Amino acid sequence: MAHYHLIGVCGTAMASLAGMLLARGHDVTGSDANVYPPMSDELARLGVPVALGYDPANLAKKPDVVVVGNAIRRGNPEVEYVLERRWRYASLPEVLRREFLWGKRVLVVTGTHGKTTTTALAAHVLTVGGLAPTFLVGGVAENFGSSFRVTESDYVVLEGDEYDTAYFDKGPKFMHYLPEIGIVNNVEYDHADIYPDLDAVKLAFRRFVNLIPRTGACVVGFDSPHARDAASRSLAPLESFALDAPDAIWRAADLTYTETGMRFRVTRRGEPFGTFELPTFGDFNARNALAVVAAAALWGVAPERIAEGLATFQAVKRRMQLRGEVGGIAVIDDFAHHPTAVRETLAALARRFPGRPLTAVFEPRSWSSRKRVFQEVYPDAFDAARQVIVAPVFGSEEVPAADRFSPERLVADLAARGKQAAVVAGADAIVDYLLPRLAPNEVVAALSNGGFGGLHDKLLTALRARQGQADQPAAAWGSSGSAG
Repeated sequence: MAHYHLIGVCGTAMASLAGMLLARGHDVTGSDANVYPPMSDELARLGVPVALGYDPANLAKKPDVVVVGNAIRRGNPEVEYVLERRWRYASLPEVLRREFLWGKRVLVVTGTHGKTTTTALAAHVLTVGGLAPTFLVGGVAENFGSSFRVTESDYVVLEGDEYDTAYFDKGPKFMHYLPEIGIVNNVEYDHADIYPDLDAVKLAFRRFVNLIPRTGACVVGFDSPHARDAASRSLAPLESFALDAPDAIWRAADLTYTETGMRFRVTRRGEPFGTFELPTFGDFNARNALAVVAAAALWGVAPERIAEGLATFQAVKRRMQLRGEVGGIAVIDDFAHHPTAVRETLAALARRFPGRPLTAVFEPRSWSSRKRVFQEVYPDAFDAARQVIVAPVFGSEEVPAADRFSPERLVADLAARGKQAAVVAGADAIVDYLLPRLAPNEVVAALSNGGFGGLHDKLLTALRARQGQADQPAAAWGSSGSAG
């Protein structure tokens, strides 16, 4: 067995790979400079030694292979040490393909939005269906309490990322995978740091579709015109799905919301396939489920087993995750950062908590949200919220001022729509700002693809402390603007 050292081990996919390699009997070590849950908790649970910070001393015991995460750049002390000694190194997708994919039947889930949830849902449904797949999810799947599993099954389920592979391989990660079935949920412009425009994104997805053999299938979301276009030249059979597009093969109809989730009826080529319930909310999650229904059926899972899998799905950490509720105030953690994801997440929360006021706290942290590419469309994304707190741009010094997203302008645009909004810097200041301004039964959604300075736990702690005090009337919301 080999010794693998993972540089950037706390990334969602890297931590999952660490666990998968351990399950195969390999020795695994790692290092990272930015450690936060849920993946730090996952690595601790697995017993992977993680060095905090990058230092050649972390490589004192020479690894057989050094895996370089895609967030790692030249100049990293460990990377430079490895290069100077001409040690063997590889990217995560290279190792994943070599160790786990060759000769297997692989389902790869792609799309601008919904990859993680759809992958976790597919892994669970196929498990209930008896296929016992190996899987890797870019988050902790609650049904398994883990972001990965390694089995002896012929089936593998992977989250396929269109982001680049490594500093030495700027192509998408999903180009290294071996899809028998490829899901393309949707395609929009994203990752403004590596894709110059929408056409470049679509080209990446067209290339992915071109990996699928003619004996496989491309499961494509027809409600997304760019996904439809990207898949149009597929040599593999198309298995289209949609809520709205009437020409899709797989359709969901009679979508209704219940207190615990939603129910919908599925047809295939106009013929009844089954009625399904899913304990989560939002039209986008119905589309995610429809993609999984199609993929599972293609691999022979019976409709009643698919229904059982959907009905018992427990979601993914950091995807509309209820972190706690204190004194009637619910605190939600979500990964949303692209404006479409923000809009759909807040709309889903409004359905999940009907009649309750909703506050959105947004951190521009992803590259696409840190740049001004979506400046004009972000105001629409917050329509479901009664008030919005915007944090300063994370790592703003890394983005030229002329290209940088402006939280102040977003707040001004929201104010012009009559929305209550403010810029507040820092998790502690946000908590102080929110406490007197939360209405009874408020739902607070913290939206960030990072740790957000521990905002969720700090807010819950402050709410618990307030519980011991006499009730005080909430302060009136002042004029929109900046604070902290």
